[in-house]
Amino acid sequence: MRLDKYLSETAQCTRSEAKTLLAKGKVTVNGAVCKKGDVQVKEGDAVAVEGRVLCYQRFVYLMLNKPEGVVSASTDKRDTTVVDLVGDAYPRRELFPAGRLDKTSTGFVLLTDDGGFAHDILAPKRHVSKTYTVEIDTPLTDEMVEGFAAGVTLADGTALSPAVVEPVSADNCTVRVLLKQGVYHQIKRMFGVYGAGVNKLHRDAIGGLALDPALAPGQWRELSDAEVAKITG
Repeated sequence: MRLDKYLSETAQCTRSEAKTLLAKGKVTVNGAVCKKGDVQVKEGDAVAVEGRVLCYQRFVYLMLNKPEGVVSASTDKRDTTVVDLVGDAYPRRELFPAGRLDKTSTGFVLLTDDGGFAHDILAPKRHVSKTYTVEIDTPLTDEMVEGFAAGVTLADGTALSPAVVEPVSADNCTVRVLLKQGVYHQIKRMFGVYGAGVNKLHRDAIGGLALDPALAPGQWRELSDAEVAKITG
């Protein structure tokens, strides 16, 4: 990779800003000042700007705790998006949500610029699970539990894959749902088959990775390689 491109991606600057840093002698490669943007950076090379060693990231993976009222999109003309919450922290990255939550729903949204990874976790054949805490307006019944386990058929005839639902509150109105597919408004429509409405929906986990309880609504952080592996592992 060219040094100026490497700088723009790792130092989060434009190509012109990278050339300025080079021209001013602020960039070193393996300890030696380098002013040429077309120098090829090889794996293992140590590139630094003003003494700060840069770490190359091919892709970015972020865990975000989505608040209510924010839309799961990269851009929106009317509403705040999950990408807006990240601000200008990654100006050279084209982040997008890998999977969606309704505007009124909250919880774990994965933001990335890795299209292949997003496809993998959303593809039905991969069966990456999503876990939710759901508040319904009527107590959970045996019929619902058995129906989810068998695979709900929605009002429009769509046959869904088996899912798990279990109570987590004494009144049976707060439940945990585990899905391995993603259909538009799926959980609300599944409960709707049994005449139940959804008051609140919160995504707790994607795959084997749970939402960090230290993240307040609207906050986000990068994922480690081990955490990314938990999602598909």
